[in-house]
Amino acid sequence: MAELARQGIALIVADLPADDLLKAAEAGKADRILFFNAAATDDRLRQKDCRANIVHTAPSRAMLADGLAQYLVWKKWVRWFLVVGSHERDKLFAAALTRAANRFGAKIVQQREFKDTGGARRTDSGVVQIQQQMPVFTQEAPSYDVLVVADESEVFANNLPYRTWDPRPVAGSAGLVPTSWDASNSLWGGIQMQDRFIAQFKRLMTALDMQAWTAVRMIGEAASRQNSADPKTILDFLKGPELALGAFKGQKLTLRDWDLQLRQPILLTDGRTIVSVSPQQGFLHQFSELDTLGYDRPETQCKLQ
Repeated sequence: MAELARQGIALIVADLPADDLLKAAEAGKADRILFFNAAATDDRLRQKDCRANIVHTAPSRAMLADGLAQYLVWKKWVRWFLVVGSHERDKLFAAALTRAANRFGAKIVQQREFKDTGGARRTDSGVVQIQQQMPVFTQEAPSYDVLVVADESEVFANNLPYRTWDPRPVAGSAGLVPTSWDASNSLWGGIQMQDRFIAQFKRLMTALDMQAWTAVRMIGEAASRQNSADPKTILDFLKGPELALGAFKGQKLTLRDWDLQLRQPILLTDGRTIVSVSPQQGFLHQFSELDTLGYDRPETQCKLQ
């Protein structure tokens, strides 16, 4: 970090896991380096492990889970069968989904763990194996409206749609997926954004790409409006009432001053189209409906330092 500071670099867009991001933020504190977290969704980075020099453009797991839960409750799919992977990040997403269920009035009728035993199912006989395995794994569950899956490790979730014992929709890590961005998004001028990205990089734009672009957009907006690249000046502007960021999401985005999380809608996609966008109609808030997603000010454990 000291070498970056000597080069005059004081604003960094980071694609780092939570622990590495915290180490970098601590190392850069003395040099007043401001980080923009474009990747890590960990709720603890917005709660007890928040830092005054980390701005979050990536949504938190709580925001993603809340966005999904609002739609499922709006659909009156309130009885959830929760299937959780065996890796730590799967369990963290499951915790966010459980919180969202409690928050919005859904009920988890049963939770099961899918253990990752290794091996490759995507072989010549893999489809047959999966077709036999998934119905057996999901049978004898209590009556439920939707199977909600937490599999951030991408081990098994994509094998669940159309293969459950009971004919039910799948949501979470497969089926209906909450995200900050998807290549299928053509709303609010998003198609122009997608086309420009494809023209330059010869591939589809991912959520991580959008989160990084948003960070750079925030820096550019603050620097041009304040005529300064000073990190404190940038951050003070971003936390203030003048920020109204356009990001192809249907409304202007602002920053929560209590945990430095960017307020933003959550897209719900099946991979081919945008099914819905949260916050859903009817989920009200005294300040911003976007604050129905994730940890609101009264719930925060964040003490910026």
